Amino acid sequence: MNPSVDALRATFGSAIGRAQEACGDTIVTVGSANLLEIMRWLRDTPGQRHDYLVDITAVEYRDRERPLEVVYFLRSLERKADLRVKVELDPSGELTVDSVTPLWAGANWLEREVYDMFGIVFAGHPDLRRILMWETYAEGYPLRKDFPLRGRFSRAEQVRQALNANPEAHYSIEELSIAEAYDELPPDMRERLRRGQRGTVPESE
Repeated sequence: MNPSVDALRATFGSAIGRAQEACGDTIVTVGSANLLEIMRWLRDTPGQRHDYLVDITAVEYRDRERPLEVVYFLRSLERKADLRVKVELDPSGELTVDSVTPLWAGANWLEREVYDMFGIVFAGHPDLRRILMWETYAEGYPLRKDFPLRGRFSRAEQVRQALNANPEAHYSIEELSIAEAYDELPPDMRERLRRGQRGTVPESE
């Protein structure tokens, strides 16, 4: 077993749950109430120094009796060691866990994606809003198991909502300016963009 697990148990006691090795990875489950403290310890403690947050994701199982998991992938660049940390949440309860953005600024967009796709709230996040779906998206959370494959609304309703959407509510002035500049492009470039081509036109054309 990864020595980090023994060190975690010695430091945090019952806040550290089960630990396992899978496909060469060490996975340890921690209590949600102690998450921020544990993650800070893993980042700052000599001999640990998991200073790089690789990713954050979530897992929901088809078995509704199983908890929903928030998963953190940590790496110690100095020691070239990886650790996967999991927090379990009751799917029928409040899906809230502390944000780790105070420890890793890169968690900002990662947590927003998990929030957008799974509906997990990261308490203390500086700007928790959707990042893949638009902010007024009302169909729920696309990666939850109860989300229908075709969405909750009919295709006609989806088109109606898209046509009625206000672009300025979802895009910055810079992004809108780029879109408006399309009409100023040379005709041949607009045609290549329309056909989904990029770069120059091959000589064979």
